[in-house]
Amino acid sequence: MGELRGRKAGVLMHISSLPGKYGVGDFGDDAVEFARILSRAGVSAWQTLPLVPTSEAAAHSPYSSPSAFAGNIMYISPDRLADRGLIDARDLAKFEARPSDRVDYATSYRSKKKILAECYRNFRENDAHRTTFRDMSDKFWDFCASEAYWLEDYALYSVLKEIEGEAAWSDWRPEYRSRDWSVLDELKLEPEISHALDECRFGQFMFYAQLEELLAECGRLNVSLIGDLPIYVAYDSADVWGRQDLFELDPDGKPISVAGVPPDYFSPTGQRWGNPIYRWGAMRDDGFGWWIGRLRHALKQADKVRIDHFRGLLQYWEIPASEPTAEKGRWMPGPAWDLFHAMRYCFTDSATGQMPFIAEDLGVRTDDVIAAMEEFSLPGMKVLQFAFGEGMPDNPYIPHNHRRNSVVYSGTHDNDTSAGWWSCGATETEKKNFARYMSLENPTPEEVADVMVRSALSSTADLAVITVQDILRLGAPARMNTPSTIKGNWEWRLKDFSELEKEAGRIAELNEMFGRCHPAKPEAQAE
Repeated sequence: MGELRGRKAGVLMHISSLPGKYGVGDFGDDAVEFARILSRAGVSAWQTLPLVPTSEAAAHSPYSSPSAFAGNIMYISPDRLADRGLIDARDLAKFEARPSDRVDYATSYRSKKKILAECYRNFRENDAHRTTFRDMSDKFWDFCASEAYWLEDYALYSVLKEIEGEAAWSDWRPEYRSRDWSVLDELKLEPEISHALDECRFGQFMFYAQLEELLAECGRLNVSLIGDLPIYVAYDSADVWGRQDLFELDPDGKPISVAGVPPDYFSPTGQRWGNPIYRWGAMRDDGFGWWIGRLRHALKQADKVRIDHFRGLLQYWEIPASEPTAEKGRWMPGPAWDLFHAMRYCFTDSATGQMPFIAEDLGVRTDDVIAAMEEFSLPGMKVLQFAFGEGMPDNPYIPHNHRRNSVVYSGTHDNDTSAGWWSCGATETEKKNFARYMSLENPTPEEVADVMVRSALSSTADLAVITVQDILRLGAPARMNTPSTIKGNWEWRLKDFSELEKEAGRIAELNEMFGRCHPAKPEAQAE
């Protein structure tokens, strides 16, 4: 894998947004080609959103997943499965979709489920796992053993959820809800259930096998992957069902309190996220084993990991579960330095003295957040779209105030594209300040996107991350997510790479000019 040291350039684009033949981006040829384009442009970091499963109930948000550990089977490449001999490539034609700039989640999920079911049948049929797929079988059983600490709960949760008509686990029959092993152990022995459990394990095995191959290809191209870790987990998840002792739940498994943020200028009632609160005391008792395991697992998926809502590890807003809004919550102390010391012990790189984490510290930066980030040398985030309001000279997001140990973004997945921001979201004050700061007069939205990219790359921040949408000067229809809305999010994707390839040279020149250019290794350049 690659390393992130010194001045680097990165690009933010989720796996789902890649082109592809099956309705959603995946770990196949297009992912490798995207990494090659980044490498040719001198870009050495590719940031994604969480790679976890998504659900229709949560509008396919990767920040509300049924598992914090499992992988999203929609990102498995059918073509790579065919390369392994698990399915005839000719049988995949019926699953192909027309090129589109939107993800079709429903169709893609059904297709991948059918493809994986066929692959698993071929893997097991006539004892093929003992003959044709013997090497793969050995790796599969090793995977099941090494990942059992999360895989067994996830597989069983998935099967039980299907049995219970997709109801939330708290509404399952009592013996399932309370994990009555005298019942569950017998259920697991039923042939149909045993098959379903093993098929789920097989899907996870293929996800991680293909992700490992992609990480190796990216490393060869000198492109590091940056992952994303939501601080909270979804209530209806294998994580909460499997470890009810680690969350603030009542005897019936219902949340006592939930997470969110208090009322502010943007939201008079605050934000009630609904995630269950951790029992931090119970987690502290075993040295934060669950959290350390989760972070270690996240680093199997990426070289660095962004920790979302970092402030919640120091202080979190606790809302009684009975409250419909976040207004009547209260600030509570998080695990803070106790957890950070455990993280430093487990994850500090001996060569650099740094941990492989980025702290999402957007919004109000309290003194305890600042002190913790200083003590543990955690880089924070600077988002350029937040830089041009009132008090611009002292704004921490304005380029002249950036610190080296930070990551500057033109925008994140929650922001509009830079062109869209200029057209639809920027206030008159922001437009005036932006034009004055950048020495522009009546810029077009496309020119604003170009200036945002250039400004990010010229920043003193060690890592600059720009979105594909800004490289391509795309407007609001290419926005990835609009917070506090449900429809139309997480769907944008590229139809093909033709326009991005045209822009690679421009980005390479900027990276070279601003000392961020890290070309591919010689053997990769030869391709």
